[in-house]
Amino acid sequence: MISKERIIVTGGSGFIGTNLIDQLLNNNIELINIDIKPPKKEEHISYWKQCDVRKFDQLKPIIDDFQPTTIVHLAAKTDLNGKTLSDYSSNTDGVKNLITSTLQCKSLQLVLFASTRLVNRIGYQPKSDDDYSPTTLYGESKMLGEKIIRDASSAIPYSWMILRPTSIWGPWFGTPYNDFFMTIIRSLYIHPRNYTIKKSFGYIGNTVYQLEKLINSFPGEFNHKTSYLCDFEPIDVYAWAKQIATLYGGRPPLEVNLGFLKFVAKAGDLLKKLGYKEPPLTSFRLNNIITDMIYDTKDLQAFCGPLPFSQQEGIITTLDWLKKNK
Repeated sequence: MISKERIIVTGGSGFIGTNLIDQLLNNNIELINIDIKPPKKEEHISYWKQCDVRKFDQLKPIIDDFQPTTIVHLAAKTDLNGKTLSDYSSNTDGVKNLITSTLQCKSLQLVLFASTRLVNRIGYQPKSDDDYSPTTLYGESKMLGEKIIRDASSAIPYSWMILRPTSIWGPWFGTPYNDFFMTIIRSLYIHPRNYTIKKSFGYIGNTVYQLEKLINSFPGEFNHKTSYLCDFEPIDVYAWAKQIATLYGGRPPLEVNLGFLKFVAKAGDLLKKLGYKEPPLTSFRLNNIITDMIYDTKDLQAFCGPLPFSQQEGIITTLDWLKKNK
């Protein structure tokens, strides 16, 4: 990458942002992290600008002063605990403010907007970039954020692309994928018997590689397009779980009848109604678990080529990180 590259990562204190900033700093890139929360890593503190992207008067001066060439917009509220759409204003007002703040930024060449696979229900194959079927307020807010970008497209002077991370895992991750690893480590993971479940998941090292490739040499044919962000080969969830257990040195996951899991999920639904925020299993989560989730990433695969990390390498790195961060 050329030395004059200047990158803003919004939401750089989060999971994907932390890993991306690590890689960019390894390459001596000039950057700042715009985030309402402090970084997870002490060595990232000096690059942090505390800012709420919902506050235009906070955001614009930072962008004007830094004059970025690229922005990776990761800042978002990503949990499923919101009660109304207004709880997810970071995903709508934040997008609007970022666009408005950058319309006159002469240095800016590219913005990568992070959305989510949850703009559609799991298992649904959208017919176009603007075909939506969200089932959560979070997914709906991200859908609205995507629409804000497209509606403003004619006024935006720089290249842009919407990326929908699927289920990304690896060091610095949180709920629910951290929980998935921990249930396997504690020998608590159970899998529906006779279910082969395929998922387009992504190891964070590969996700960062994909982002860096797009930053370094953004192809014109991706301008104004949408792509899913994940590993190109879907994983077999049970095989993945077994490999995690084996590499950790634990016992293989148990397989049980689906009826038992449905019973546990119903109990989780009840716990949630009673105010328990994160029950081990709910009907919503069980449906997500047993439904195949495979996305077409042919265009991104043709551009990126082979990804650098195998599933086994990702698991080993993640287990090492978990051991160091208990």
